[in-house]
Amino acid sequence: MKSVALHNLGCKVNGYEMDVMQQMLQEKGYKIVPFDEQADIYIVNTCTVTNIADRKSRQMLHRAKKRNPGSVVVAVGCYVQAGGEEALKDEGIDLAIGNNKKKDLVEILEKYLAGKEESGIEGKRADGKDGQEKAECAYSRKTMQHTTIIDIGKTSEFEEMQLTETSGHTRAYIKIQDGCNQFCSYCIIPYARGRVRSRKQEDILEEVRGLAAKGYKEVVLTGIHISSYGADKGEPALLGLLKEIHGVEGVERIRLGSLEPRIVTQEFALELRKLPKLCPHFHLSLQSGCDATLKRMNRHYTTGEYYEKVKILRKVFENPAITADIIVGFPGETEEEFQETKDFLEKIKFYEMHVFKYSRRKGTPAAVMEHQVPEETKTSRSNLLLSMEKIHSKEYRETFLGQEEEVLFEDEKEICGENYQVGHTRQYVKAAKMSEKPLSNTIAAGKIAKFLLDDIMLIQ
Repeated sequence: MKSVALHNLGCKVNGYEMDVMQQMLQEKGYKIVPFDEQADIYIVNTCTVTNIADRKSRQMLHRAKKRNPGSVVVAVGCYVQAGGEEALKDEGIDLAIGNNKKKDLVEILEKYLAGKEESGIEGKRADGKDGQEKAECAYSRKTMQHTTIIDIGKTSEFEEMQLTETSGHTRAYIKIQDGCNQFCSYCIIPYARGRVRSRKQEDILEEVRGLAAKGYKEVVLTGIHISSYGADKGEPALLGLLKEIHGVEGVERIRLGSLEPRIVTQEFALELRKLPKLCPHFHLSLQSGCDATLKRMNRHYTTGEYYEKVKILRKVFENPAITADIIVGFPGETEEEFQETKDFLEKIKFYEMHVFKYSRRKGTPAAVMEHQVPEETKTSRSNLLLSMEKIHSKEYRETFLGQEEEVLFEDEKEICGENYQVGHTRQYVKAAKMSEKPLSNTIAAGKIAKFLLDDIMLIQ
């Protein structure tokens, strides 16, 4: 029995795929061990969304090889997919598996291991004491390095992976689509994940039913661009899918991943409101509150259009949680443009904002744009927005004081010396209830009484 250590980087889609890969390995009898322990095989599910993500991917691959020089280090996913030959020069990688081939991980791995054993270099170390041994080991590594990477931009096949359980115990992420056709000027993802590919509705429902039967009460629909679900088949199909999942027995909550603003219409929102299981928690992709910056980003909406979408959601749903991603320091962003963004965010008052400093990503149009913003300016702007986010987030959570809310409890936490059960409301506000009795994976209603901590409210 070989031991395998896994490490995941990046988005919720990567997290879903890592859960499936671990499941496949366990079914084949591999022993899963923590990544900080010595293992026979290390698998890193990589990310390439920014240069920093590339660096973290390389660091984890090198850390694995350093921990056990005789191990097989497998780089999976976006870093090797987008990096191509340049990424494969990395001596920390023995086996590279690109996107749309993760479902074949075990088969590819076992074929590689068999070839390595036949070659007689099984277990050779790369830290020989003399130059000749080092050279022999380096030659062996290069000879045995194997890649399984397709031209992701030309495939129309959705990589079907079936999850039977997740690393969590209450909430299950369900991957419904892959790829993106938007080509924002700062983003490498269409090159790493390919074009939009939708999963068959019957396969999604089969997975949801299986997870619900095992007790998972909340499902979160995720993908690279879920608003495009069904577009590759001829027409948008997200709403129809939601209605079908809503009918699955055992599912008590449905939560959506990130949405494009353009999908939100009065009709769409009214149809969503007819689904009581749908959580009133919407992550609407924004990136900037300045029209000129949005145009350079190749985003296909204006701030005025975005504001109308927010108004629709706030009209149709009672006090919905609305969140967004913001990029500061995009090339050409002047002080005046940043002030426009700041003013727009003050106007919207999001529940949460994820603020990112623009990271120059080789291979994207934005990387070669003029007027790149200095790092210290990005940091200053980021800090201003993070301070704003903290104020707006507290103001939103204060609106629940004295209100009856349902909480899906997930784990327990010691707060101020007392034992609390902690979970989230339908709006994804974190709440806690004092109880020595475990409440994990149960839903209970109560009144929001006060703040326990800055980010946790007390429910009684």
